[in-house]
Amino acid sequence: MAVGARRLEAVENLFGIQAAGRLMTEVFAPWVQDLGLLVESVEAGRPVGASSDWMPGALIRLPFSHKLCRDGGVVCGQALLAAADTAMVIACAAAWNGYKPMSAVDQTMHFLRPVNFDVLADARIIRVGRTTTFGRVTLSSATDKRPVGMVSSAYAML
Repeated sequence: MAVGARRLEAVENLFGIQAAGRLMTEVFAPWVQDLGLLVESVEAGRPVGASSDWMPGALIRLPFSHKLCRDGGVVCGQALLAAADTAMVIACAAAWNGYKPMSAVDQTMHFLRPVNFDVLADARIIRVGRTTTFGRVTLSSATDKRPVGMVSSAYAML
């Protein structure tokens, strides 16, 4: 097999959007599934032309719904953190090239501004250790791309 064909085969076997979609229905709790989260993209392998600081990740959309809102019609913090956590689980699976049981051991969220539109959760892996993986999630409004929150996370592999 030629080197280019081996590389193409390796790229095709990377954890991707279809595997992430299966995780959404097979791994996450029913109430998380009820959020209607959508996997927009998964990056398990370095894209052509990526910067030297590129890291694996996933982009998840939290569709706006009035059932996720609190007073004033803004999306509640619990829904935002659930979206960030879900995005990080998928980003971890992308970094490991497949899902492995894990548990969040730390999550710190900073709420930057209220949002009453769809929210994008862009999760990126910062470091994969022997037993712990670290990441960050940037939450932004899907309409104007303004940041609405940021989360730092650590996950223990079980």
